[in-house]
Amino acid sequence: MRGLQDLQDLEDSSASVRLRAALAVGTAPDPRFVGKLVERCAVEPEFSVREMLTWALTRHPASMTVPELLEELRSEQAQARSQALHTLSKIGDRRAWPAITRALLTDADDEVARSAWRAAVVLLPEGGESELAGVLVTQLGRGGRETRLSLSRALVALGERIMPSLRAATADPDPGVRAHALATERLLRDPDAGFGFAVEEAKRVVALGPTRQEG
Repeated sequence: MRGLQDLQDLEDSSASVRLRAALAVGTAPDPRFVGKLVERCAVEPEFSVREMLTWALTRHPASMTVPELLEELRSEQAQARSQALHTLSKIGDRRAWPAITRALLTDADDEVARSAWRAAVVLLPEGGESELAGVLVTQLGRGGRETRLSLSRALVALGERIMPSLRAATADPDPGVRAHALATERLLRDPDAGFGFAVEEAKRVVALGPTRQEG
């Protein structure tokens, strides 16, 4: 059977073969393949293949994929957690929201945390923006440029309700946290400003000190 061959091909040494296999499985969804797709997400080394595995999972009923993905959130493998979160954000089933815990939002692995931030924004029930913002601002100043940009985007997506938490962070003793908070506030006010510009402006404000900040 072609489907069984596709499952075997998901483990082929060639990335192009694995990519075609994931495409084939998603094109002809079969509930029997869900477990294997989730399993491969945890170990697949190629980004493009992981994206195709996620797409293949979105082609299957959420009632079958979501429970399997939620199990992955407890995995000790960082990639298993991050890819499960990424896939849950693509599926968009808000019944998964309770599984987006503070532990995941503050995960020590940057990829897991970034995936959790994106998933949280997608799955968040209406009215939960302020509470989520309160957790996300604890991660300000974390990681490199891409991680900080991901966090800023997640916060900005929550809208004006982030402002109380963000304002508090602008007084943080850590200049990196203050600059990140100010850059995020700038992006909220002016989404077209660009993250790089917002960061540089925020650094200048922090360097000038509180007495010379713009009003």
